[in-house]
Amino acid sequence: MTTMSGQSLAAAVSEATALLRDAGVPSPRVDAELLADHLLGVGLGRLRALMLGDAPAPEGYAELVAERARRIPLQHITGVAHFRYLKLAVGPGVFIPRPETESVVQLVIDHIKGMIHPRIVDLGTGSGAIAGSIALEVPCAEVHAVEYSAFAHAWATKNLAPLGVHLVLGDLRNALPELNGTFDVVVSNPPYIPAEAVPNEPEVALHDPPEALYGGGADGMDLPTAAAASAARLLMPGGYFVMEHAEVQATWIAAMMKRTGVWTGIATHLDLNGKERATSAVLAGPDHE
Repeated sequence: MTTMSGQSLAAAVSEATALLRDAGVPSPRVDAELLADHLLGVGLGRLRALMLGDAPAPEGYAELVAERARRIPLQHITGVAHFRYLKLAVGPGVFIPRPETESVVQLVIDHIKGMIHPRIVDLGTGSGAIAGSIALEVPCAEVHAVEYSAFAHAWATKNLAPLGVHLVLGDLRNALPELNGTFDVVVSNPPYIPAEAVPNEPEVALHDPPEALYGGGADGMDLPTAAAASAARLLMPGGYFVMEHAEVQATWIAAMMKRTGVWTGIATHLDLNGKERATSAVLAGPDHE
């Protein structure tokens, strides 16, 4: 690989795109541009305008491209993950939020629309993407978040403190017992990958923390099952629960929730790609048969 020093910005981005494509990076052109903009800080629109002229490649660009070619996640290199309207600080030790999860946030926002002071808790918040988005987009909401990993909790603290979210270091299986029966909404994107199902993408397999991926047990369902049980404990009667999961787990999760006998209105939701990636339900009241 050349150092790219002395090259024009356009030539350097073109070379970077080819290198990233050869390395198997899924979106080589976009990543090449985002790495250049990380150094220049001008925005993608301005970056593309500069590429039409003879602007030089920024110093250090080749080194960042080499890191990405080794399949280090783009967000670890830039230190930023974009999620809905948030720019989240991320890095080693925290799960990088996925675009699919944005639709889970939308389900919560649609449900609490019109409530005066809804109380929401995000179980297993990771970087704080879900909790932070709700706090930002629904200013009247009181948002709580729970995270088990000390590393992820540190990232979440950085992201959620400015948004007024009540963050605790704790286990989603038993967290916040003092707030049992007080929430309008519980939302969770728990770890759910089966023990033997190692992700194909090096960015995920090598860089996302294992505790954020694997759900426990051979089928990965230990933590999703625990999240549903905690939701039943934390919600007030009539409260709303929504949980993200793998598309192949939708039927299993709906059946698991039905068996408990405490949920009504169990529904599966499609993500932006049309895949069954979330399940919601309402906690039955005391008169529920």
